[in-house]
Amino acid sequence: MSLEKVIGRINLFLAEAHKILAKHETAQSRVVILDETYKELQTLNLKQDELLRQALRCVENKLYRAAHILAWTALMDVIEEIIASDNFRKLNCIRPKWNINSIDDLREKISEYQIIQACKDLKIINRNEMRMLQGFLSKRNLCAHPSDFFPDLNQTLGYIADVLNMIKRIQSKASLIRKAKVTQTF
Repeated sequence: MSLEKVIGRINLFLAEAHKILAKHETAQSRVVILDETYKELQTLNLKQDELLRQALRCVENKLYRAAHILAWTALMDVIEEIIASDNFRKLNCIRPKWNINSIDDLREKISEYQIIQACKDLKIINRNEMRMLQGFLSKRNLCAHPSDFFPDLNQTLGYIADVLNMIKRIQSKASLIRKAKVTQTF
């Protein structure tokens, strides 16, 4: 049997073993299943990709609070990139007092909570998604600041899965908005 066939069989075995082990509540194999959701995302920039990979590595190493923070950071970077895609024209129209010219400007001047609210007004998210994001932010804050919140594996995997699904939804909406604009110009 060739080496390629052996490696292929080993990979199939590992994938099947992870599927079986992922059903057990405390199994680290559940991270592999989460990785499948991650692969479904549209393009991420290198920074977003690395932040999400670090979040998954934190889970593998039982650094659950850090995993929450890194997953949130990746989500915010996706949101900020979408807001910046028109050089902040729409944002500055709905929030003229903000006068944002760069992502760094946005991060330094405006709170994440306010950015989430602006996303709703920009039609990047709807009201329910805004509430979900505010909940994600609240959990991130519990992890980033001294608190009695110590998430376990299940809570962390759930949080990251929710963040990944939100990124997918936001990317999908942003893509539809861009396509609609291209169609309108013709």
